[in-house]
Amino acid sequence: MEELRRLVETTTAGAGPSPAQASPTGNAQPKSDIMVVDDQPANLQLLEELLTQQGHAVRSFPRGRLALDAASRNLPDLILLDINMPEMDGFEVCQRLKADDKLSPIPVLFLSALSETRDKVNAFRAGGVDYITKPFQLEEVRARVEIHLEVYRSRRVERDLLERTLNGAVKTLADLAHLTSPSLSERSGALRSMVVHMAAQLRLPDPWQYELAATLCLIGCITLPSDAFEHAYVANKASAEELKMYLAHPDVGFRLLARIPRLENVAEMIRLQQAETSNWANNNAAERGACLLKTAQELDRRTLRGIPFQTACDQLRATPGKYPTVLLDSLKGYSPSRIHFEVKRLPSAQLSPGMILEDDVVTEAGGLTVISKGTTLTVTLIERVQNFARTRGVREPIQVRAPQGSYVDESQPVPS
Repeated sequence: MEELRRLVETTTAGAGPSPAQASPTGNAQPKSDIMVVDDQPANLQLLEELLTQQGHAVRSFPRGRLALDAASRNLPDLILLDINMPEMDGFEVCQRLKADDKLSPIPVLFLSALSETRDKVNAFRAGGVDYITKPFQLEEVRARVEIHLEVYRSRRVERDLLERTLNGAVKTLADLAHLTSPSLSERSGALRSMVVHMAAQLRLPDPWQYELAATLCLIGCITLPSDAFEHAYVANKASAEELKMYLAHPDVGFRLLARIPRLENVAEMIRLQQAETSNWANNNAAERGACLLKTAQELDRRTLRGIPFQTACDQLRATPGKYPTVLLDSLKGYSPSRIHFEVKRLPSAQLSPGMILEDDVVTEAGGLTVISKGTTLTVTLIERVQNFARTRGVREPIQVRAPQGSYVDESQPVPS
């Protein structure tokens, strides 16, 4: 062990100051956060010295249980893990890490004196990305750590890029629905709020997919005339033809979303949202998402007809097997948010996101409808109004409902 310690000193002496050492105050940002788990104090100290001198922040733990608890509170970038430890061996520690959605992406490198092929196979089966046999070479440890950190960072950057791309695509679809039908936008917002609450209360994994499904569950209704949606969803007085169109909207939404990468599950939730039977106990994400959507929509429809929210929940409980009780129980204490509005008459230059049009926005000449009454304004829609105002003119002032306390730039004149 002393020979290894001298090797650490030798290999790091000529490497120049590490990022952590470069600052006289010692406050430089570490390159990464690495967790070392080994029941041998000498191994912990040796690895901690090596990695710290390379500019990494290191947390050391002699027991797997302690490491699991610490990792769940503060995610590391990489874990070096021994196998033979008391209480819980490294295989079990790794399996528990990989069973946790939050911890599973963290790369685990096993370091062990076990050198049999079956031990290495078991390590990879448990979820490890590499295996280093003790006694280890410090240069090898350093090289493998850097390689796996680089892979982890690259994957994280790619994931962040994909998520931003996905969010942009979803926002575009939501804006399309917004522009097509104000009612769709308002109902989608109400459903999203309810589903987000249920998913959080139930601690469902990957809650983002349920939120997206709720945001986009009515996207297929862009093919319906606005009055057909109102008749079928809100008023419950749709004609046979209107009802037929409304019942087809989940398949339309499915076709719009199914080809978007990572939205396959969300698309399936939307396709199944009108299914008659409840499959909550099946533990399938798509079927559970469909149950969330179906329950939220039925509650939303009833509250739109004037039924108090918790009374509506009680009514659904009275239909056993159709709406999962666990979902209704998760909504105890929940009430739809209510925003108080005030009516204002504003020029197009003073419009703000969140305002709701009280009248159609129409052009000065010809009376072309730019945006329909009832639409909740977004940045994109405001740009549309202002572009028409500059090029073709729109009838101003524009009457809107604005959330109380919303800011209005008083320096802009209000047209008479």
